[in-house]
Amino acid sequence: MTTNFEELSEIFKAVSHSVRIKIIFGLIEKNECNVSTMVEKLGLPQPAVSHHLNILRNAGIVEGVRDGNHICYRVTSETVKRMFKQL
Repeated sequence: MTTNFEELSEIFKAVSHSVRIKIIFGLIEKNECNVSTMVEKLGLPQPAVSHHLNILRNAGIVEGVRDGNHICYRVTSETVKRMFKQL
């Protein structure tokens, strides 16, 4: 197995916050979720949740798919899925 240390470094930086860890666990469990539901479940303001999602999206961990007026997010990084399923 070849290890891409740059990819791992970016993943670790992106998941180095407890809110982002909660988002990833939730998305893996539910498969996908919109921001409104995350705001409700996390008890955080919408701008804070969007900020954390933006960091995860920029790191290539999640992607958003528009569903009408909502964007549904899901974890797309297989590396992150494998890592979090081991925890």
